[in-house]
Amino acid sequence: MVVDWANFTPIESLLGSAMIGLSAALFMLLNGRIAGISGVLGGLLTADGWRDGWRVSFAAGLLAAPVLYVLTRPLPPIVIQASVPLLILGGLLVGFGTRAASGCTSGHGVCGISRGSVRSVAATLTFMVAGFVTVFAIRHLWGG
Repeated sequence: MVVDWANFTPIESLLGSAMIGLSAALFMLLNGRIAGISGVLGGLLTADGWRDGWRVSFAAGLLAAPVLYVLTRPLPPIVIQASVPLLILGGLLVGFGTRAASGCTSGHGVCGISRGSVRSVAATLTFMVAGFVTVFAIRHLWGG
Protein backbone atom coordinates (compact mmCIF):
# COMPACT_ATOMS: atom_id res chain seq x y z
CA MET A 1 0.00 0.00 0.00
CA VAL A 2 1.25 3.47 -0.87
CA VAL A 3 0.15 6.57 1.06
CA ASP A 4 -0.76 9.49 -1.19
CA TRP A 5 0.96 12.11 0.97
CA ALA A 6 -0.17 14.99 -1.26
CA ASN A 7 -3.80 14.19 -0.45
CA PHE A 8 -3.29 12.90 3.11
CA THR A 9 -5.63 14.93 5.33
CA PRO A 10 -5.47 13.69 8.93
CA ILE A 11 -6.66 16.97 10.52
CA GLU A 12 -9.61 17.41 8.15
CA SER A 13 -10.50 13.73 8.50
CA LEU A 14 -10.41 13.92 12.29
CA LEU A 15 -12.53 17.07 12.35
CA GLY A 16 -15.00 15.62 9.85
CA SER A 17 -15.40 12.39 11.78
CA ALA A 18 -15.81 14.31 15.05
CA MET A 19 -18.53 16.40 13.40
CA ILE A 20 -20.31 13.26 12.16
CA GLY A 21 -20.17 11.72 15.64
CA LEU A 22 -21.37 14.91 17.32
CA SER A 23 -24.17 15.31 14.79
CA ALA A 24 -25.32 11.71 15.27
CA ALA A 25 -25.23 12.09 19.06
CA LEU A 26 -27.16 15.38 18.97
CA PHE A 27 -29.68 13.94 16.53
CA MET A 28 -30.32 11.03 18.92
CA LEU A 29 -30.40 13.29 21.99
CA LEU A 30 -32.69 15.94 20.51
CA ASN A 31 -34.93 13.79 18.30
CA GLY A 32 -34.67 10.31 19.76
CA ARG A 33 -33.90 9.01 16.27
CA ILE A 34 -30.95 7.25 14.67
CA ALA A 35 -29.20 9.25 11.95
CA GLY A 36 -29.01 6.39 9.45
CA ILE A 37 -29.30 7.70 5.90
CA SER A 38 -31.37 4.80 4.58
CA GLY A 39 -33.97 5.21 7.32
CA VAL A 40 -34.13 8.98 7.06
CA LEU A 41 -34.34 9.13 3.28
CA GLY A 42 -36.43 5.97 3.02
CA GLY A 43 -39.00 7.67 5.21
CA LEU A 44 -39.33 10.40 2.58
CA LEU A 45 -40.66 7.79 0.18
CA THR A 46 -43.69 7.10 2.35
CA ALA A 47 -47.01 8.91 1.94
CA ASP A 48 -46.43 11.08 5.02
CA GLY A 49 -42.65 11.38 4.67
CA TRP A 50 -42.61 14.90 3.26
CA ARG A 51 -44.66 16.11 6.23
CA ASP A 52 -41.74 15.31 8.52
CA GLY A 53 -39.84 18.58 8.41
CA TRP A 54 -36.78 17.02 9.98
CA ARG A 55 -36.48 14.48 7.13
CA VAL A 56 -36.72 17.23 4.53
CA SER A 57 -34.14 19.31 6.44
CA PHE A 58 -31.82 16.30 6.69
CA ALA A 59 -32.08 15.67 2.93
CA ALA A 60 -31.58 19.38 2.20
CA GLY A 61 -28.42 19.33 4.31
CA LEU A 62 -27.09 16.34 2.35
CA LEU A 63 -27.69 18.20 -0.90
CA ALA A 64 -26.32 21.50 0.37
CA ALA A 65 -23.07 20.09 1.79
CA PRO A 66 -21.20 19.68 -1.52
CA VAL A 67 -22.41 23.11 -2.66
CA LEU A 68 -21.01 24.70 0.51
CA TYR A 69 -17.80 22.69 0.16
CA VAL A 70 -17.24 24.06 -3.34
CA LEU A 71 -17.30 27.58 -1.91
CA THR A 72 -14.16 26.83 0.12
CA ARG A 73 -12.18 24.55 -2.19
CA PRO A 74 -12.57 22.78 -5.52
CA LEU A 75 -14.17 19.37 -5.69
CA PRO A 76 -11.68 16.56 -6.27
CA PRO A 77 -11.74 15.03 -9.73
CA ILE A 78 -14.29 12.27 -10.15
CA VAL A 79 -12.81 9.17 -11.76
CA ILE A 80 -15.15 6.26 -12.44
CA GLN A 81 -13.46 3.12 -13.67
CA ALA A 82 -16.53 0.91 -13.90
CA SER A 83 -19.07 0.38 -16.65
CA VAL A 84 -22.62 1.69 -16.33
CA PRO A 85 -24.11 -1.84 -16.00
CA LEU A 86 -21.63 -2.61 -13.20
CA LEU A 87 -22.53 0.64 -11.42
CA ILE A 88 -26.23 -0.20 -11.69
CA LEU A 89 -25.61 -3.71 -10.36
CA GLY A 90 -23.56 -2.28 -7.49
CA GLY A 91 -26.32 0.18 -6.61
CA LEU A 92 -28.94 -2.55 -6.63
CA LEU A 93 -26.78 -4.78 -4.43
CA VAL A 94 -26.21 -1.94 -1.96
CA GLY A 95 -29.94 -1.28 -1.85
CA PHE A 96 -30.67 -4.98 -1.32
CA GLY A 97 -28.02 -5.24 1.41
CA THR A 98 -29.31 -2.14 3.15
CA ARG A 99 -32.82 -3.57 3.18
CA ALA A 100 -31.64 -7.03 4.29
CA ALA A 101 -29.52 -5.55 7.11
CA SER A 102 -32.32 -3.20 8.24
CA GLY A 103 -30.00 -0.24 7.82
CA CYS A 104 -26.97 1.16 6.10
CA THR A 105 -23.35 1.67 7.06
CA SER A 106 -24.09 5.05 8.63
CA GLY A 107 -26.93 3.71 10.74
CA HIS A 108 -25.12 0.57 11.87
CA GLY A 109 -21.48 1.67 11.71
CA VAL A 110 -21.72 5.15 13.19
CA CYS A 111 -24.87 5.09 15.28
CA GLY A 112 -25.43 1.43 16.11
CA ILE A 113 -21.93 0.56 17.26
CA SER A 114 -21.76 3.69 19.42
CA ARG A 115 -24.99 2.54 21.12
CA GLY A 116 -23.48 -0.89 21.76
CA SER A 117 -25.88 -2.69 19.42
CA VAL A 118 -24.71 -6.28 18.85
CA ARG A 119 -26.79 -6.41 15.66
CA SER A 120 -25.01 -3.31 14.36
CA VAL A 121 -21.59 -4.76 15.16
CA ALA A 122 -22.52 -7.92 13.24
CA ALA A 123 -23.91 -5.89 10.31
CA THR A 124 -20.84 -3.64 10.15
CA LEU A 125 -18.48 -6.63 10.26
CA THR A 126 -20.50 -8.18 7.44
CA PHE A 127 -20.28 -4.95 5.39
CA MET A 128 -16.53 -4.75 5.93
CA VAL A 129 -15.78 -8.41 5.16
CA ALA A 130 -17.94 -8.26 2.02
CA GLY A 131 -16.02 -5.17 0.91
CA PHE A 132 -12.63 -6.77 1.59
CA VAL A 133 -13.58 -9.93 -0.29
CA THR A 134 -14.99 -7.95 -3.21
CA VAL A 135 -11.88 -5.78 -3.58
CA PHE A 136 -9.60 -8.81 -3.30
CA ALA A 137 -11.61 -10.75 -5.87
CA ILE A 138 -11.75 -7.88 -8.37
CA ARG A 139 -8.10 -6.89 -8.03
CA HIS A 140 -6.44 -10.27 -7.65
CA LEU A 141 -8.71 -12.96 -9.03
CA TRP A 142 -10.33 -11.17 -11.98
CA GLY A 143 -7.39 -8.87 -12.69
CA GLY A 144 -9.39 -5.62 -12.50
